[in-house]
This record gives sequence, C-alpha cells and structure tokens, in this order.
Amino acid sequence: MGRAAEMLGVTPAFLRSLGTAKLIEPQRSDGGHRRYSRYQLRLATRARELVDQGTALEAACRIIILEDQLAEALRINAELQQSRDQRPENTNRRSA
Repeated sequence: MGRAAEMLGVTPAFLRSLGTAKLIEPQRSDGGHRRYSRYQLRLATRARELVDQGTALEAACRIIILEDQLAEALRINAELQQSRDQRPENTNRRSA
C-alpha cells in the first residue's frame, strides 16, 4: 500500500478510504499486504483528481462508478452495433 500511495501522490489513509467507500477492493498477498491492479490505481488517480477539485470523497466515488458504468455501456453498444452492421441483409424477402 505504501508504494501504491507513493506512486499516486496520496497517503495510505486515502487508499484505505477508497476501500471503505467500496470504490476499490485490493487483493491481499499471503502476508496480508494490499495489492492493487493497474485498473484500481487508475480509479484511485481519478478519485484523487476529483477530490483535489473539491469534490467530496463519497461523491467522487459515485461519479467514478457512474463513469465506469457509462464506458461499459458504450462499449457494449458499439459491439452490438458492429455485430448488427456485419449481418447480411435478409435475403428471404418476398418479391412483389
């Protein structure tokens, strides 16, 4: 945790608060140390940016969760659109 906090320019307490707010839940090593993924570190960086701009921690976490959900919905939508666009047109149309 100390190394992650140092990399992000935050305190270990800030990272713990993100866990308490359920934004990130790091894995634990065999020795009990918190291990953060790159994705979790990106979320923590975004949280720090929002908090530095004056957003309350709980509100920052909610914003990040909503941003993440929107990005996922847009990704799924793009995949479905691409899949639809690649389908051949219906060739069984009746002749007039």
